[in-house]
Amino acid sequence: MAKMKDEKTKKLSEKLLVKKEHTATVEPGSVNLAKEFCEGYKQYLDAGKTEREAAKAACVLLEKAGYKPWVPGGKLKAGQKIYVLHRNKAVLAATIGKQDLAAGAKISVAHIDSPRLDLKPNPLYESDSLAYFKTHYYGGVRKYQWVTIPLSMHGVVVKSDGESVEISLGEKPGEPQFTITDLLPHLSAEQNKRTLAEGIKGEELNILVGSLPFDDPDAKDAVKLETMRLLNEKYGIVERDLVRAELEFVPAHHAADIGFDGGLVGAYGQDDRVCAYTALMAEIGTKAPQRTTVCVLADKEETGSDGNTGLASAFVFHFLEDLAEAQGVNPRRMYAASECLSADVSAAYDPSFPEPFERRNCAYINQGVALNKYTGARGKGGTSDASAEFVGKITNLLDAEKVEWQMSEMGKIDAGGGGTVAKFVANYNIDVLDIGVPVLSMHSPFELTSKLDVYSTFKAFEAFNKAP
Repeated sequence: MAKMKDEKTKKLSEKLLVKKEHTATVEPGSVNLAKEFCEGYKQYLDAGKTEREAAKAACVLLEKAGYKPWVPGGKLKAGQKIYVLHRNKAVLAATIGKQDLAAGAKISVAHIDSPRLDLKPNPLYESDSLAYFKTHYYGGVRKYQWVTIPLSMHGVVVKSDGESVEISLGEKPGEPQFTITDLLPHLSAEQNKRTLAEGIKGEELNILVGSLPFDDPDAKDAVKLETMRLLNEKYGIVERDLVRAELEFVPAHHAADIGFDGGLVGAYGQDDRVCAYTALMAEIGTKAPQRTTVCVLADKEETGSDGNTGLASAFVFHFLEDLAEAQGVNPRRMYAASECLSADVSAAYDPSFPEPFERRNCAYINQGVALNKYTGARGKGGTSDASAEFVGKITNLLDAEKVEWQMSEMGKIDAGGGGTVAKFVANYNIDVLDIGVPVLSMHSPFELTSKLDVYSTFKAFEAFNKAP
């Protein structure tokens, strides 16, 4: 009798209650698939350490898959694969559906910028026989994490004659790298009194770039001069050109497998290139969809999505309107019928730092793609709150396609918070839900993701694109 009662209770629990499980337990065959998928992902991370490089790497993958550059006004037909590189910092790709855009588009949006150190307009100076670059950090960084690690230099310099020079230095074996110094523990008594947030101050993020003088004992600022001479010799630039430059310093290490089992990816820039890559690969794999699929890789999310390459601008919506007009469809009708997955990472629960997490409502490593009905901070400020109908539609789709997923929040209500681009999409009367990969050590120079979660996210985009 007791056994029958236990069995009945077990069945009722399985029917009524949520059970959180490791994806490898639920889908044993997914481990090898996830590891294989992440080999390409790691290559993408190493190829695209800045928004420009990530956009360029995406275009390479798109062209290899048969996508063609598209100019507004061009004809569109079902199955056609097109893309647009926007100002070298954002990418829009689409597969034209069997139905015209009056039926709406299936839109996936991610961002390809990441926290980093940008150079100030007049960066180069010499102090006590050492040459430095002054920086202005970009996005939300914990400044103490960026000292005493190897850095590489990336970006573009526009010379006085209008020529653009692309720079990537410190990634290949044998190339020089750069770093920011810190005090030794023996002399850091005063520094130790600072709060963690001010352990390293913004004006102390000075990158050491030279130590040898120009070969002339009478030269003024000889180390600075020698540094500039080497830059001129290699790239043909002068100090004034640095005012016109976009130069970014990022961690010089490459993506790596983490753990004895190799179940995690460790790399810089996974927020949000992990969602960018998974959305892009799902778009590339889309064949003959019922509705047009659109993948957007945008810039500037880490600083509020402002500027003409961020989602607060109209470039994405102009692209969508151009597609609608090419089919003779009213853009407003298209927007109202469209659906969007706003792809951005979620904070993964960290057992070493449990305090800011609300354990019933946070994302966990290895439990699948994380869905966020809303983001924002405290009283849901600055967020798009997805409707029950749209959340139900997406979660039922994921269940039907056997995609592991979990619903999450960023952390405890008053612990802080974070935003995504969802609100900018929602402003156009488009149904939108936040979706992404849980990340450990988010915004650090070396972030961690689960390969199983990365693969689950790809499967989620894949299911979304092929659904009617």
